[in-house]
Amino acid sequence: MRNRLLLKKGALTGWCFIAIPTLLIFFFSFYPMVQAFMMSLQSGTGIGLSFSGLANYRRLFSDQTFLAATKNTLIFLCFQVPIMVILAMFFSVLLNNRALKLKGVFRTIIFLPAVTSLVAYSMVFKSLFANNGVINGILLRLSLVSEPIAFFSSPFWAKVIIVLAITWRWTGYNMIFFLSALQNVDPSIYEAARIDGASPIKQFFNITIPMLKPVILFSAVTSTIGTLQLFDEPMNLTQGGPGNATFTISQYIYNLSFRYTPDFGYASAVSYAIVVMVIFFSFIQFKVGGDDT
Repeated sequence: MRNRLLLKKGALTGWCFIAIPTLLIFFFSFYPMVQAFMMSLQSGTGIGLSFSGLANYRRLFSDQTFLAATKNTLIFLCFQVPIMVILAMFFSVLLNNRALKLKGVFRTIIFLPAVTSLVAYSMVFKSLFANNGVINGILLRLSLVSEPIAFFSSPFWAKVIIVLAITWRWTGYNMIFFLSALQNVDPSIYEAARIDGASPIKQFFNITIPMLKPVILFSAVTSTIGTLQLFDEPMNLTQGGPGNATFTISQYIYNLSFRYTPDFGYASAVSYAIVVMVIFFSFIQFKVGGDDT
């Protein structure tokens, strides 16, 4: 009888611990998501909203600003995510070598951008790529260009700078996950491969990549979600310019909510467009990655 009471008391204590975070998740995550969806079915300015059904979602397909922002965001996604995942995997393999000295120093250097202040590194990138900046100075000294390149005035180069900035900031962050996975791989597997005559390249493609498959999928999915929500870099580096060339969906949501006449219903619909894209791309990545991951 006493044991039963202790078990019930322990179970009750456990449920109390679970209940608190569950309530917090419900009120601060699930409830706002439901409210945002309900708001996406309403139209009007400010708080004067009225039910309009799927009107906001139909508006998305004819909104040229939204379509342009979606195009820019997908361009960043298609270039930045593969580059970052490949670089993160490359650095992790390089820094997992037991013969390499000062590994801790190199790992710290590559990871540091992930904890660097966004405003600080935006200022650095702006100064580097300014008309009289370091990059133009080097190009002119090497006679690769005859005059300074207006990086921030060119739609192409502005996109390149955004991709470089995101890659610089998040490669080290993803590298940590690859390093953790590599350190759990049994060294005897590589030793057996070397005895069988497998070259380092064959070991990489036939052992390392298959072993890292779950981490590759995780990094690809999380990076995709982050890029679809991209806001900080375009806002601080280019303000979405020139001519909306780097304007993203999250910037459009911000403008709809705070810069233009507030249209919270339509802003919520645009937010749920990101949710749909996240689900779509994650589904494709999981299918490509395979069910065993």
